[in-house]
Amino acid sequence: MASSDVHVRVCEQEIIKYDLEIKALVQDVNECTGPHVKLTELNAKVKAKFNNLRLRIQDLDQMGREQDKESVKLALLSEVERHRKQMLSNQTAWRKANLASKLSLDNLEKESLLYGGDSELRQRKVTKEGLAQTSSDITESLMSISRMMSQQVTQSEETMTTLATSSQAVVETNDEFKAMTGTIQLGRKLITKYNRRELTDKLLIFLALALFLATVFYILKKRFFFFL
Repeated sequence: MASSDVHVRVCEQEIIKYDLEIKALVQDVNECTGPHVKLTELNAKVKAKFNNLRLRIQDLDQMGREQDKESVKLALLSEVERHRKQMLSNQTAWRKANLASKLSLDNLEKESLLYGGDSELRQRKVTKEGLAQTSSDITESLMSISRMMSQQVTQSEETMTTLATSSQAVVETNDEFKAMTGTIQLGRKLITKYNRRELTDKLLIFLALALFLATVFYILKKRFFFFL
């Protein structure tokens, strides 16, 4: 395996890892019940993961543009575009989760100020319902991650199939070029042989003509001297 292939594969694995970590953190942001400090810490972690993901996507884009084979280059650039769209989708989900969590925390604080103890009871009820919802959301998130990993495996298999097909096409083209080269060399030999034979035929015709003229001259000479 070439060194560049290893670097590409490592880069893609890191992109997938950051993507999954971001999804998990966004889920935590969405389920955050306070305080605001915890929400701020979660947002800081999400921002750091996005920065790492953006850098690795840029690295994959650079490696794709440096590929010599056009088919490999196009496949990698297509992967880069897909990862960028996924990153934008995660950013949108993060903003929505962050906004929802902030609104929820603000409402809880208002209720706490307005209703005191009654608010605590309602908050406990909300917390229990939130735990049940969290359990359901975690299950859904795990199923989503499983589907995503399955799609990644399928896309990797398709990429390998494309590379194998391109390699076979290159080999077949090379074989055709070799066959054409042999045909051209054979034609060149035949043309050279034909030219030599044509020169020999011309020489023989010239000699025959010279002999014929010499014979005619000899006969005429004999008859001329005979009449004299």
